[in-house]
Amino acid sequence: MSGIALADLIAIFDATFSMERTVLRAGFAEPEYIPWCENQPAEIRFRADYFSSALHEIAHWCIAGRRRRQLPDFGYWYAPDGRDAEQQAQFEHVEVRPQAVEWHLHAACRRVFHLSFDNLGASTGDGRGFAVAVHGEALRLQRSLPPRAARLVAALGGGHLKPTLAALGYPEAAHKGE
Repeated sequence: MSGIALADLIAIFDATFSMERTVLRAGFAEPEYIPWCENQPAEIRFRADYFSSALHEIAHWCIAGRRRRQLPDFGYWYAPDGRDAEQQAQFEHVEVRPQAVEWHLHAACRRVFHLSFDNLGASTGDGRGFAVAVHGEALRLQRSLPPRAARLVAALGGGHLKPTLAALGYPEAAHKGE
């Protein structure tokens, strides 16, 4: 699937949200959100030149309310790679909505979305519960995306998401009845 180029995503984001004093920046070792201060806009920084990292960080920004956008990294909890099972469960719980928004952003960019367990150093199980939760939230968001996400989807050309568990690597039949 050929989609929007990274440079175009950055330009579209920056133009769409210039009045919100927020810019999208590539090339960092780790993703990070830096709130605006004095004469500097807020920065959504993403890993290296990874398209999915950009969309994931944008999704967090789209969801964050005014108070959270005034805090570094939106004030979110984060445990690095190598989380134990309890920490991984917490991570997955707080990542459902951002990843569902990210899925919609991927569709608008005409790119394939992949769930992120963000825990390469440990077992995450089969991920079915997380996939079902993200899928369900993506379906709910079809009715009403967060306003900033809706603006960006429109600016990107409005690709429409038809979320399926199969697209996440889980057979649809296994979802029936859950």
